[in-house]
Amino acid sequence: MNLTEASDVCSTVLDEIGSAVIGEREFFETVLLGVVGRGHVLLEDVPGTGKTLTARTIAQTLGLEFSRIQFTPDLLPADITGTHVFNERERSFEFNEGPIFANVVLADEINRAPPKTQSALLEAMEEGQVTVDGDTYDLPQPFYVIATQNPVEMEGTFELPEAQVDRFLAKTSIGYPDDDGEFELLQRRAGRSEQSPSVETVLTPEDVDDLRQLPESITVEDDVLRYISNVARATREHRHVDVGVSPRGTQRLFEAVRARSVIRGREFVTPDDVKAVAQAVMAHRVVLTPEARVENVQEASVVETVLDDVPVPTVARQ
Repeated sequence: MNLTEASDVCSTVLDEIGSAVIGEREFFETVLLGVVGRGHVLLEDVPGTGKTLTARTIAQTLGLEFSRIQFTPDLLPADITGTHVFNERERSFEFNEGPIFANVVLADEINRAPPKTQSALLEAMEEGQVTVDGDTYDLPQPFYVIATQNPVEMEGTFELPEAQVDRFLAKTSIGYPDDDGEFELLQRRAGRSEQSPSVETVLTPEDVDDLRQLPESITVEDDVLRYISNVARATREHRHVDVGVSPRGTQRLFEAVRARSVIRGREFVTPDDVKAVAQAVMAHRVVLTPEARVENVQEASVVETVLDDVPVPTVARQ
């Protein structure tokens, strides 16, 4: 798959998702960014906006196996990763895979599970493997986690630790549809007999693997690399920030902008790519000072200020 083919197929994937889910194309692109950039995405939104449908639709469109895990306060790590079960006939223990053994895993309402269970995802998200009773098992490839959390009902929830939040390439939300979008939602429902919409499969797992390799061929000039570095470092020096973007976050920003170039069909990265993905990639990695929280400062506004303050390089390529 070359870059032109990749851009065309990404456009088709976005069209298919948009035919099933009412939302902004920019939101769908951010979700696809996680696939192409070999990362994971955290969706924060109220129930009923289409988070689960988005995850299921992208898996179907990409031709990938889908698994949904409903996180609850009594969920155990073994309920996610799997466990060893004694086989009476063979007189030996055998491993029964948990629901995490899929290509696209929806971790639904991840903040409802206790930290010990949340951390069961850490190794899977970072290493593409799980360890159970000292034995390590590789997860299917490609492997992509879409986690959701509800920002409204906080009773009985556990805040995600910073170490886990930092594992997500991007954090975004779908939001409520506008007037026309909600009307179109009803029109679509009236035009089909099934409750849930269906989409066409565009790719195969092998195609997705090829697509995820393409960002490695994208050129990033030194001045753009410096710009990425300066933007990330500026978050650590902001007066409202207690903990800024980590070096891992800087690398994720680099990977995200390359993935966006693939989706847009460009062989190189521009500062506009950095600006386009900075909010989704960096805002959830920023930890505000207590004073900033009292003043109701938002992480997104910090990132916006940083983007305004850091000088933008001039890129000769067009």
